[in-house]
Amino acid sequence: MLFPAGCSTNPATGESQFAALMTPAQEEREGAREHQKIMLQFGGAQNEKLEAYVAAVGRRVTANTERPEVKYKFFVLDTPAVNAFALPGGYIYVTRGLLAQANGEGELAAVLAHETGHITARHAAAAYSRGMVAAMGTAIVAAGAGGAAMAQAADMGSDIFTQAYSRSQENEADRLGIRYLSRAGYDPAAMANFLGALEAYEDLQKKLDGDADATADFFDTHPGTTDRIAQAKTEAAKYPEKPDASDRDRYLAAIDGIAYGDSDRQGFARGNTFWHPQMGFTFSVPDGFSIENQATQVVAKGQGAIAILDTVAIGWPGGPASYLRDKWIAGEKLDGVKETMVNGMKAATASFPGHVGGRPVTIMIAAIQWAPDVIFRFQIAMPQSASAKQTDDLQQMIGSLRRMADAEKQNMRPWRIRVIAAQPDDTVASLAARMPFDKMNEPRFRALNGLKAGEQIAPGMKYKLVSAE
Repeated sequence: MLFPAGCSTNPATGESQFAALMTPAQEEREGAREHQKIMLQFGGAQNEKLEAYVAAVGRRVTANTERPEVKYKFFVLDTPAVNAFALPGGYIYVTRGLLAQANGEGELAAVLAHETGHITARHAAAAYSRGMVAAMGTAIVAAGAGGAAMAQAADMGSDIFTQAYSRSQENEADRLGIRYLSRAGYDPAAMANFLGALEAYEDLQKKLDGDADATADFFDTHPGTTDRIAQAKTEAAKYPEKPDASDRDRYLAAIDGIAYGDSDRQGFARGNTFWHPQMGFTFSVPDGFSIENQATQVVAKGQGAIAILDTVAIGWPGGPASYLRDKWIAGEKLDGVKETMVNGMKAATASFPGHVGGRPVTIMIAAIQWAPDVIFRFQIAMPQSASAKQTDDLQQMIGSLRRMADAEKQNMRPWRIRVIAAQPDDTVASLAARMPFDKMNEPRFRALNGLKAGEQIAPGMKYKLVSAE
C-alpha cells in the first residue's frame, strides 16, 4: 500500500514516481554527509580558478530547472579517473581526468546538465525509496513487523547514491540535460559530442590495456553506447542550434596547466620508478614490470609476479622483525625472518609458500621502519619456479625504497595539460611526438583533442598536449 500513496508527479519528468521515503530535506542531509567522505577520499583540485570556472558553468546550467529550491554545488575532484556523478541535495562532481578529456565549455556544461538531470529526476531518492521498501520487506519476513524492520532498512549502505543508474534513467538524464543546455544558451548537440568523445576515449583505453573487456571509469556508471549517442542527437534536434565560436578556446584557457594523470598528492610512475614527492619516497621495479598507482597502495606486475607496497601507521615497539612475526602475520608460524637495513632504515624480510588464486606461489614480505610510527610494507607473490635472478630482482626492488632528496622533490613533477596554437607545418604526428608517452602517441593525441580518424590539424587552432615540462 506504500506505493500508491507515496507516488507523486515529478515536475521535471512529468511522470509518476515513488520517492516518498527520502524527502528533499533528507536528500540534503544525506548529500552533505556523503560529500565529506568524497572529499576525504579524493580531495579537491586545489585550483580555485578552475573550480570557480566549473561552478560558474554549473550555475548557468542549473539556473532554470524544475527544482529551484535545490542548492546546486559543484566540485572538481583531484583524480585522473574520467568520471562525473551527483549526490542527493545538489552535489555535483567532475574529475580532473574528465576535464582533460572534454573539448569545449559546452561539453563541460553537458556533463553538469546530465548530472543535474539525475537530481531533478530524483533518481537517487527513487532508488533509496525502493531499496528501503525491499529491506523492510526482508526484515518483516525475518523478524516480524516493528522497529527491527525499520532499523534494518535504515542500515542500507550509502553506496546506493553512487551505484550505476538504469539505462532508462541515463537516457532520461540525457534528455533533461539537453533541455537545461538549451535553456542555458549552450548548443544542445554538446551532449552527443561529449558522449562520442568519451566513447573514443574508452576505445583507446581498451587498446592501451590490451583488454577487450576493459572500460573507462565514466562508463562504469554511465553506460556509453552508440544507441545512447543516437538518442542524444535525436533529442538535441528538437531544440535550436546554438553554436558558440569561442566555446572551445574559452574552455581550453580554463584547463591549461592542470595536472594530467596522477598528481603530487598521489605520486606517479616514470618508467620503472615510482615517485611520491609529497610523502617523499621513491622505489624502482624490475624491467618488464608495470606500475599501477591505486588509492591506498602501489601495485607492480610482471614476469608472472605481483608486488604491493603500502604503509601502516603503527608504533610497534619491537621493530620490523617483531612486527612481521607478532602483528602482520600473527597466528602463523613464520620462520626465517631476516633483519636487515634498507637505505639507513631498519627492515625485516621473510618468505614462505602460499597460494594466490588457487596457484601455488612463493610469498615474500618485507617491513621497513620509515618513521617511529610508520611502516612501509612490501607483499610479493612470485611463481615457485622463479629463477634466482627474478628473486634477486624483487629483493632489489625492496632495497630500492628510499627517501627523496629535496632537489628530487622539486624536479619530479606531474605531467600537465598544455594548450598550444597549431603552426602551419604542424601535423598530428608532429604534435603527438611532443607528448611524453612511450607508445600510441597519435591515438592518444586524437582522443585527447576529439579528432576523428583521418582528421588533420587546422593551423591557428588550439590543441591540448600532455607535457612533462
